[in-house]
Amino acid sequence: MEATLGLEIIEVVEQAAIASARMMGKGDKHGADQVAVEAMRERMNKIQMRGRIVIGEGERDDAPMLYIGEEVGICTRPDAKNYCNPDELIEIDIAVDPCEGTNLCAYGQPGSMAVLAISEKGGLFAAPDFYMNKLAAPPAAKGKVDIRKSPTENLKILAECLDRGIDELVVVVMKRDRHNDLIREIREAGARVKLISDGDVSAAISCAFSGTNTHALMGIGAAPEGVISAAAMRCLGGHFQGQLIYDPAVVKTGLIGESKESNIARLNEMGITDPDRIYEAEELASGQTVLFAASGITSGTLMDGVRFFHGGARTHSLVISNQSKTARFVDTVHLFDKPKYLQLR
Repeated sequence: MEATLGLEIIEVVEQAAIASARMMGKGDKHGADQVAVEAMRERMNKIQMRGRIVIGEGERDDAPMLYIGEEVGICTRPDAKNYCNPDELIEIDIAVDPCEGTNLCAYGQPGSMAVLAISEKGGLFAAPDFYMNKLAAPPAAKGKVDIRKSPTENLKILAECLDRGIDELVVVVMKRDRHNDLIREIREAGARVKLISDGDVSAAISCAFSGTNTHALMGIGAAPEGVISAAAMRCLGGHFQGQLIYDPAVVKTGLIGESKESNIARLNEMGITDPDRIYEAEELASGQTVLFAASGITSGTLMDGVRFFHGGARTHSLVISNQSKTARFVDTVHLFDKPKYLQLR
């Protein structure tokens, strides 16, 4: 799968990032998301595959979103038999977030990116559009920290695993009212808190790379992004756990369904009979082959954002594979017209 689709999925996120970057700073988060979706769909429909969106923009509606259940790829066309060899057909599940951090893009803030994860059919957890309590940590702490423990306990374990003081740890938390107690406990334990407004996929992945000054992600964010983060962390050997949040009273902000009871019923319909189950990265991204790709829209901890020049653009992307056990940073120059100059630095 990596040999066949590796370069293709990089181009998918690159095209989405370029499209969204044109909307950067214009204050239109829906517009930034829409153009990224359209660019991502257009590029995916040129790939020799039969893909199914398992994590996308929700149920199909009038908006041009990549909706859950949508099929993409050349081999989904009505005339697919003219283009696809059944013996070479690749069927994959895809999780997408064409513009992760739409507010970050709309207001020119760091950390927005186009992102997706793929695996063979059935290899990604079909997360409902709920929320998820998340814990991400470096590979050294994998299996030692635990979302069931208190933040204080996990910080002590993390400090031991990384051979540093708790006061040297930086924990990323989304700035939400629901996290006030969490933030207070982290600070009282002695660690430092980095508050973010959006974009916890980048924060989770940053935990797996030393030198990012991010040592943990804690708190509640969107469940679909949790699966995408888990896919990357599984490939990188980092720690990731997630637990679905289905009670609107816990979330406090945002949409999560009409009631706790209706949300539990929806989970049961999806075959999730234990709504309080805690999922490991290997369960959220269980496929034999897992690929993750992201391209920076605005510059962040891991990647530079899109830089336009006369006649083209430059992108910075990341592709991670559990198959080849690699994390590749890809620097690409895209030529739209005849450029006046090419700047390397």
